[in-house]
Amino acid sequence: MALFGEVGYRGASLREIAARCGMSHPGLLHHFPTKESLLLAVLERRDREDAGHLASEGPTGLEGLRRMVELVARNVTRRPIVELFTVLSAEATSSDHPAHAYFVRRYEVTRDLTRASYVAAHDAGVLREGIDPDAAARGLVAVLDGLQLQWLLDDGATDMVAVVVAHIEAQLTVPLGVPLGAVVAPADPVTPAGAAGHDG
Repeated sequence: MALFGEVGYRGASLREIAARCGMSHPGLLHHFPTKESLLLAVLERRDREDAGHLASEGPTGLEGLRRMVELVARNVTRRPIVELFTVLSAEATSSDHPAHAYFVRRYEVTRDLTRASYVAAHDAGVLREGIDPDAAARGLVAVLDGLQLQWLLDDGATDMVAVVVAHIEAQLTVPLGVPLGAVVAPADPVTPAGAAGHDG
């Protein structure tokens, strides 16, 4: 996972990935016969980790927006995941990239869930007048991506949680109510299935 985040999908080799995992090349191929299958397993792992924050049946309105902030706080504790997502999402704009469909779908789902939260906030009377839920959702997703890039470039100096809270609260008539110090412990890194009691 770290190697994909450092050099991207195209720059990573299965031999180097195996070496990073302390495995033989044939051993890695036993679990993941292609680099594409390994990449998709890593992305599926990330989805499982984030499921509580991006579930379609999850809360909307203020609680949904708070969940987005909690996800940002979680990402502060897992730089390799942020690097992975940032590098791969940029690579995957190419239609022939193996993760292209994954990222198209992920962004659609994220926008839809965020839009639902803004719609619920509007219906509850806590969204400022003139704020369009669809535009607000797209804007928040763009803010999250841009902040992650800045955070990586300035080695964590950017306070992503504080900026996201300020951005959302500027659109609301009430405080969001998220503690700025909220942090979730990072999950264990991905290991190949069966290699070390398997499991991003």
